[in-house]
Amino acid sequence: MKNNNMIVLFILCLWFVISFVTNILGPLMPLIIEGFEINNTMAGFLPFSFFLAYFLVSIPAGAMTESIGPKKAMLLAFSVNLIGTAIFSIFPVYGAALIALFFIGMGMAMLQVIINPLMRTAGGEAHFAFFSVMGQLVFGLASFVSPFVFSALMAEIAKGDASAIAQTVASLTPENLGWVSFYWLFAVIFIVVLAIISQMNIPRLQVASDELSSPADVYIQLLKKPQVILFALGIAAYVGTEQALANWMSQYLSTHHGVDPTKEGAQAVGLFWGLMSLGCILGLGLLKLLDSKVVLRLFTLVAMCCLAAAVFGSKEIALMAFPATGFFISVMFSVIFSLALNSSKDHHGAFSGILCSGIFGGALLPLIVGIAGDLYGLKVALVLLYIPLGFILSISFWAKPLINNETISLSKLFGKEANT
Repeated sequence: MKNNNMIVLFILCLWFVISFVTNILGPLMPLIIEGFEINNTMAGFLPFSFFLAYFLVSIPAGAMTESIGPKKAMLLAFSVNLIGTAIFSIFPVYGAALIALFFIGMGMAMLQVIINPLMRTAGGEAHFAFFSVMGQLVFGLASFVSPFVFSALMAEIAKGDASAIAQTVASLTPENLGWVSFYWLFAVIFIVVLAIISQMNIPRLQVASDELSSPADVYIQLLKKPQVILFALGIAAYVGTEQALANWMSQYLSTHHGVDPTKEGAQAVGLFWGLMSLGCILGLGLLKLLDSKVVLRLFTLVAMCCLAAAVFGSKEIALMAFPATGFFISVMFSVIFSLALNSSKDHHGAFSGILCSGIFGGALLPLIVGIAGDLYGLKVALVLLYIPLGFILSISFWAKPLINNETISLSKLFGKEANT
């Protein structure tokens, strides 16, 4: 039991690392565009490269983990991550960045496939939901922290009397690309994690019957159902909206309001992820009081209002509204996923795999925003996010789950009998 508790704690630490590395791209975007002298379209290919790896690797990674076990799979995943960071740290050019982000995306996709079932095995099935939510909170915390660490590191490097560590890191990067130092930091983190994993005793996965690999005909059967495609598009719409906002808000604030991307811009991205975690907590509470479709509808409508304020408001309003949007999109992924699975009688494992393929939306929408930003400006480009948000809103009307989420009346919540 003690060993399993240590593994659960370690998995939570892995969620922190995954988020810390994955979601730093948003604060970096304005500096990447300036440092590499590229346009928004070329910048949009950076998150595209990262999430393309998710799309290509997730299903093979699941089969690989069942074959070689979680320990070897994690060692391989972090080795791939290390290769990606080494490529970019040593060769800080645009082409290398695309390759590096693809490698890092592969590693992160492998890790997410590995650690979810490992958490169920180590923490126990009865506690899986609790630890899953805790993992999401840790994920959000790391996304909140990383932009502030980025700001602190950039400020330290810029000092004339910077610390020895900052001076060493700065000496490894070109003078006009100080932000590349973050990838040297990631490389060190991956080396430390590899060393820890190599010394750990990690149990084999206990695969539940509905998590076993499904034959091809099951996937074909599911893909013939319109609702399966629609729910997968819903996941794509959410992930694409989330990543487009996270990756482009700092550039928008810099372009339209003159915000410093290493300070206020990075802080806005950090608050976006931090408020997303808080929104997740509120959403969990509301799902005990309201039908999940109602929660999805309310949160989506308010998110659309926040987006309008962020795009059309003043600098001060935009700095508040962009992070607030993160708060209100927080429940979308879990609600759409649960509505989807609760709308199907069987083949939940295969259905989950199809839904997870919707994560590819995180590659497409940021790229579309980048292309539209070059053609029409980022203000118009971000308005395009009303299309995926509108589709998510529609789910709250047409979804017909076979099982609704269990709710508690306010009278029961406060220990009073309802009047009859």
